[in-house]
Amino acid sequence: MYPTDYRYTKDHEWISITGARGRVGITDYAQRQLGDVVYVELPEVGKVFKRGQPFGTIESVKAVSELYCPMSGEVVEVNASLITKPEAINTAPHDAWIVVLALSEPGEVESLLDSAQYGALVK
Repeated sequence: MYPTDYRYTKDHEWISITGARGRVGITDYAQRQLGDVVYVELPEVGKVFKRGQPFGTIESVKAVSELYCPMSGEVVEVNASLITKPEAINTAPHDAWIVVLALSEPGEVESLLDSAQYGALVK
C-alpha cells in the first residue's frame, strides 16, 4: 500500500528522494484520518526548515493539522496546483506532493521509516 521507494515519518509525511532533492507529501493513512482536504498552506520557495519543523498546514472538513518537514532542507518548489485543487491529496496522496526540498542533511533519511515499518505503525 505504501510505496517502497519512499520514506515515512511517524507524523504521516512521506518523502521521495532523487539525488539531493526530496519530494514531500502526506500518506494515504493521513488523508483518510483527515477526511476531505479543503485547503493546503504552502511555504515560500527559499524558506529553510529543519527536520521535524512545521512547514505548513493542511485543512480538512474535520480538522486543521500541521505539516512537518521529514528532513532538513530548503524549499525549492511548491505544488501550486494544490491551491485550487487541494482534493488531489485525497485522490492520490502518494502522488500529490506538497513541496520539493533541496536536502541539507542527507543522512537524516536513516531516521525515517521504510514502507514496511510505516505500514506496521498504522496497522
